[in-house]
Amino acid sequence: MHYRSREVVQVARQVREIAYDCDVLVVGGGIVGLSTAYAITHAAPGTRVTVLEKEAGPARHQTGRNSGVIHSGIYYRPGTLKARYAVRGAAEMIKFCAEYDIPHAVTGKLIVATDRAELPRLHALVQRGRENGILVRELGAPQIAEYEPEVRGLAAIHVGTTGVCDFGAVARQLGEASGAEIRYGARVVRVDRRPEFGVAVRTAGGDVVRGRVLVNCAGLYCDDVARMTGDEPGMRIVPFRGEYYSLARPALVRGLVYPVPDPAFPFLGVHLTRGIDGGVHVGPNAVPALAREGYGWGVVRPREVAGTLGWPGVWRMARRHWRYGAGELRRSVSKRAFVEAVRRLLPGVEEEDLVPAAAGVRAQAVLRDGSLVDDFLIREGARAVHVLNAPSPAATASLPVGREVARRALTALRSA
Repeated sequence: MHYRSREVVQVARQVREIAYDCDVLVVGGGIVGLSTAYAITHAAPGTRVTVLEKEAGPARHQTGRNSGVIHSGIYYRPGTLKARYAVRGAAEMIKFCAEYDIPHAVTGKLIVATDRAELPRLHALVQRGRENGILVRELGAPQIAEYEPEVRGLAAIHVGTTGVCDFGAVARQLGEASGAEIRYGARVVRVDRRPEFGVAVRTAGGDVVRGRVLVNCAGLYCDDVARMTGDEPGMRIVPFRGEYYSLARPALVRGLVYPVPDPAFPFLGVHLTRGIDGGVHVGPNAVPALAREGYGWGVVRPREVAGTLGWPGVWRMARRHWRYGAGELRRSVSKRAFVEAVRRLLPGVEEEDLVPAAAGVRAQAVLRDGSLVDDFLIREGARAVHVLNAPSPAATASLPVGREVARRALTALRSA
């Protein structure tokens, strides 16, 4: 037998002898990872899926620490993944919640212009919404009171398809309905990827899990997992902490009220959100965190800070957007400044009305040139699919995003 032929036969024999624990190994038990597991098992019944989640339960970070808004898709540039998946995902999310009796409500929301300079951007949002297939109603100042009597503005638009839900409950249901094996307390510390064999992942507890294909949905650590796998992601996650308050007088707000966002940033600004529990969240702002899971100024991880500062894109981003960042920092350290921002929308709010609430951290991908990635970013390697940017509206869009990631994973599985 020819030497090369013997080598091929030997490799094939080794592949057959490997005891795979699963077909697809998903790293990350947030809503995107669990939606991917759900989509894989529904698209290809019999496919064995294992999910590794470092926390003791699902949805402990971005999924479980946001304002719970089912976004309509009005903000996102037509044709982008965010625009397509948010519009589709919002309708699917409401249907999913209804099917599994998960708390949700379609409340609609106002986007309010409080300054004349914002009016062109508000009108641009109307056009964008229509291009994305979203029905919007334009309001003059007197009409705002029909929806929100305490809110003031020069003009507004009403988006009827926006809602709220319990995304943590959605994630748990996706995990249960997927039939996947979900291992909690399984922090990934090493990945050994061999294109001819598959992937072997070691956890902090010393367990080794072998799969044919890896799916990286690690959120705040997705770039680290990509590099562990041997793929250079071409971006770095820069964590931005979003700080929230609860409104002590929730009767001031009936539903959801947003400012007109600055199109230069993927952040929506301080807004008012009446949640499923009847409480009103105020926020978030967006300040650089000193750790990937830096939910307060006291959480500092020097190695992670050094990794962030070592990425050239961070310095380019800072030079480009320092003025915006300074305003966010001011609102972080000064409650009075935060109240001033809220009063632009809700003049009757007082400083004592704002009660500190749990913060969240946004996993924002930043490119080498300093650009903030403004769309979902999914890249592939040998036997691997990496979800490298999935902040808001990823929870809203999680069902179609999960199907897209699943499609790529199953393609890799078939060609393995």
